Amino acid sequence: MATLKEKRTCGQRCEDFGRFVWNSENGTLMGRTPEKWVYISLYYVAFYVVMTGLFSLSIWVLMYTLSPYAPDYQDRLKSPGVMAWPDTYGEEILEIIYNTSDKASWKKMSNCLHDFLKPYNDTKQLECNHHNCTKGKYFIQKTFSAPDHTKWACPFTQSMLGPCSGLEDPTFGYNCTMPCVIIKMNRIIDFLPSNQTDHPPYVNCTMLEGHENVAKIEYFPENGIMDLSYFPYYGRLAQPTYVNPLVAVRFSLIGKKKAKIQCRVVSDKISYQNFYDPYEGKVIFDIQALK
Repeated sequence: MATLKEKRTCGQRCEDFGRFVWNSENGTLMGRTPEKWVYISLYYVAFYVVMTGLFSLSIWVLMYTLSPYAPDYQDRLKSPGVMAWPDTYGEEILEIIYNTSDKASWKKMSNCLHDFLKPYNDTKQLECNHHNCTKGKYFIQKTFSAPDHTKWACPFTQSMLGPCSGLEDPTFGYNCTMPCVIIKMNRIIDFLPSNQTDHPPYVNCTMLEGHENVAKIEYFPENGIMDLSYFPYYGRLAQPTYVNPLVAVRFSLIGKKKAKIQCRVVSDKISYQNFYDPYEGKVIFDIQALK
């Protein structure tokens, strides 16, 4: 019968561990001679130096090739989307429904537009965007000549929206049946809306089937034009003071005071028939004035 292995004491275990850490008989430290430890240390130092250098080089190459002002890949942004304010969106569609007899109801609409137009305040715009832009021409900028190494932006003031600016009528027509809706086209960096410099994009609103002759339509600025001087947009960092050009549409509701409307930004480079994106190039909304 095999004899049982003698149980080692704690002292013997500590003695074995100490011999492993430093063996005076063959001069090894944790199983290796000091010479081998020097070689191993030099190998790992060289290895991590090389790895750090490769990582730093890859980061430098990446940062050198990236533009701080615009994303490299914008292939999904070929045609801009269009939005409308007051932005009272329902589950599927924008619904602008208010009661002319209820101050709280139409006040909600006018407050929404006042908040939206705060960046367009005339004084603020003329202070931060005081560059003289040439109307009717693209504002092409190849250098960063504006302060803080940025590019200039053309001012768009609240007063350019005329009766729908909220300056003449703080209610924006929501205390009666002449409401204003503001149309904004989303930004795309370096986007030029037309191949021709004499054809600026403009907003065109139409009544959808079954709602014809329900409202009369007026545009501000005149003819619903978005001047070419606001294009191209160079990015938030390149143009920190840029604001989107707007078009205000005033509807004079008649008859049953309800309309379903499509407002489209018309230009040869702006598509609006994308089934998968109902807001590309256009916006559809219901507008109704109750009593």
